[in-house]
Amino acid sequence: MRLLAFAAVLAMAGCASSSRHEAPPPSVSVPAKGAYYKDDGPGANPPLDLAAIPDARPRVEPLHRFANRPYQVFGKDYVPVAKLAPFRQAGVGSWYGRRYHGSPTSSGERYDMYAMTAAHPTLPIPSYVRVSNPANGRSVVLRINDRGPFHADRIIDLSYTAAWKLGYVEAGSARLEVESLLP
Repeated sequence: MRLLAFAAVLAMAGCASSSRHEAPPPSVSVPAKGAYYKDDGPGANPPLDLAAIPDARPRVEPLHRFANRPYQVFGKDYVPVAKLAPFRQAGVGSWYGRRYHGSPTSSGERYDMYAMTAAHPTLPIPSYVRVSNPANGRSVVLRINDRGPFHADRIIDLSYTAAWKLGYVEAGSARLEVESLLP
C-alpha cells in the first residue's frame, strides 16, 4: 500500500509533461500542431544568451533512493534502470517550459527550464545523456532529474534551453537520439 501511495506521489510530482501532452483545459488556446501551448514556452525574462548556458557535466552522484523505484502512470508500469549502464534510444522528444518552471521534479529538485536537464521514464535519476538532433547535427549533454514523458510516442522531455539549443523549440518535438554518458 505504501508503494502505491509513493507511486501516486511520483506521478503527480514527477514530470508534468504528461499533462502537457494531454488535451489542455478549455481556457487554453492551442496553437498550430506541434507548437507549445499559450501558457507554456519561454518565460517572461529568459537569460540573455541561451547559447552561453553550459551543458551538464557528467559526474559521479549517488542514485536517488526513491525516484528509481518501479512506478505506474496512466495504468502503465515503469521499471527504472537501477544502475548506470550503456543505453541508446531513438525516437520523438519533446520539451517542457514555464508551465512547470519551479515545480518539483521526481528527484525533488525544482524544475529549471533554463538548466540543462531532462525527464526520462526509466533512466536512472540522476544520470547523464547526450541528446542529438540528427536533422541538424546538434547535440547537448543533459542531466536526467525527472520522470516523463508519459505520452506513448515520446521518449524524452527536455528543458526549454536544451530544446532551443537542439533547434526544435518552435516545433514542440523532434526526432532525437539519446545515449547515456558514464562519468
